[in-house]
Amino acid sequence: MKSATPAHDGHIPETFLPDFCNIRTVFIIIVIAELLAFILALAPQGGTHDRWNDLGLISLFMQWIALSCAALLCALRGHLNRLGNTGAGLAGFGLILLVTGLLSEAAYLVGRHTELGYALAPDWRQEFLLRNLLISAIVGAAILRYFHVQHLTKKNSAAEAQARFQALQARIRPHFIFNSLNTIATLTRGQPRLAEELIEDLADLFRVNLSNSAALVSLEEELALGRRYLKIEQFRLGERLRVRWRLGNIPLDATLPCLLIQPLLENAVYHGIEPLVAGGEICVRGECQDGRIVIDITNPIIGEGHHGRRRSNHTALENIRERLALHFGPSGTLRTTLHDGMFKATLAFPYQRQEYENPDCR
Repeated sequence: MKSATPAHDGHIPETFLPDFCNIRTVFIIIVIAELLAFILALAPQGGTHDRWNDLGLISLFMQWIALSCAALLCALRGHLNRLGNTGAGLAGFGLILLVTGLLSEAAYLVGRHTELGYALAPDWRQEFLLRNLLISAIVGAAILRYFHVQHLTKKNSAAEAQARFQALQARIRPHFIFNSLNTIATLTRGQPRLAEELIEDLADLFRVNLSNSAALVSLEEELALGRRYLKIEQFRLGERLRVRWRLGNIPLDATLPCLLIQPLLENAVYHGIEPLVAGGEICVRGECQDGRIVIDITNPIIGEGHHGRRRSNHTALENIRERLALHFGPSGTLRTTLHDGMFKATLAFPYQRQEYENPDCR
């Protein structure tokens, strides 16, 4: 089995500043600017009492500043990331004030030479500039603080998921180890070559379980690991365990975090097949449509609404959901259903391949 190389998933930026080229970030900035425009329009002030006209002018000015700041921060993202968190925060704050000052001066000059001049008296220039700079300083600091807290939350979530994953790795089910070793022991004399193959498969399972959880592997490697696991279990359970693979046009060159499929297969064996006297069939079905890969793992289970004599604490399932969310965002999901004695886990994530796109996944 090929060794996986660590990769950066791209969801947590190098600094706490988000990607201002991202449409979601721009949308958040637009909404914040518009909410601030409403507050300023409703605040008591001298001059005109036409609130709707004030709202229109303030909204235009606020969005002008907000979008200009976003565009500038987007263009300078690479330079800001190299400054570190403190440097990027100070530079971003300074850019916000600089843009506010320049656009305030421009707005004042435009207002003085148009019909909007009634709102900008000649002696109001300094007050207009200082007022806008103060508002930008307060709002800019609050927004940067929000992005910083959000960044820390993501880092803490990633660290927590990493800790849970490592705990899950350290808690390899003893029954699987002992049963696998017993199966290998029974084959050492009569079928030594087969015993050697099972030892290699078991070694691959341990190597991946002890690897870096942030590593990315190909879907082909992840499925190969699942086949190795099921191969060991089939020798132990015999005819009680039957496996059917229906992978269709699924692209095997897709990348995903390691150990997403094998734990689902282990749950299917441990909670589904093993407690059943007659055993059952595990069906692994995969398809790729509209750029998304969907893998269904279905197995029979004892009892409706529970796992029979073996109740699960869902640690593995929650760990998979967290790592999917950290790497793929909301596009990576794991859903489970239980109906008519059949348990189904559905793993879905976007097809990602940097070198080229698979033509069958469209």
